[in-house]
Amino acid sequence: MISLHGHEISGNSYRPRLLLHLLQLEYRWIRVDLMAGEHRREPFLALNPAAQVPVLVDGEVTLADSHAILVYLARRYGGEAWLPLDAVGLAEVVRWLAFSAGEIKLGPERARLHHLLGVSSINIERARQKSEAVLRLLDGHLAAQPWLALGRPTIADVAVYPYIHLAPDGQIDLGPFEYVNAWLERVEALDGFYAMEA
Repeated sequence: MISLHGHEISGNSYRPRLLLHLLQLEYRWIRVDLMAGEHRREPFLALNPAAQVPVLVDGEVTLADSHAILVYLARRYGGEAWLPLDAVGLAEVVRWLAFSAGEIKLGPERARLHHLLGVSSINIERARQKSEAVLRLLDGHLAAQPWLALGRPTIADVAVYPYIHLAPDGQIDLGPFEYVNAWLERVEALDGFYAMEA
């Protein structure tokens, strides 16, 4: 049985949880109490010495990092549908994983950390500017195509969706971005979609 260790408020934990549902895989959810510092103590540190959620355990395989987990689940259980192996298709999807780990982390994810969790060390003006740039880029890209890559849902969409959906938690207004909002609705209409817990 697959086990996913994470926290319900974490967008990073939500990424693999969403893909597990889209793939219709059974798994066990193990809540890691971040507010109580459980991620900084054993036994969690034995799973991930970096003290970060999520962590996936599948038999002998233990993986940290939401993007790495998406790649693993897609290749192990999703065939070519969610992550192709051809050079161009793979590169197109990986481009959006990098965008998620970089631009989105520096924009919507940091804005959310500042406003929702009160992380005061974040430069909120810089995070807000980065968020606007991210949303403008996404809106322009999605104006010409329904999905981020390959004309179909892939783990690119699963990687990018959480912190774009959660942008209002960081006081980022999604209202002006017509094509982003239409894409969010398409993701939410996918068979097996799982909404993040409030």
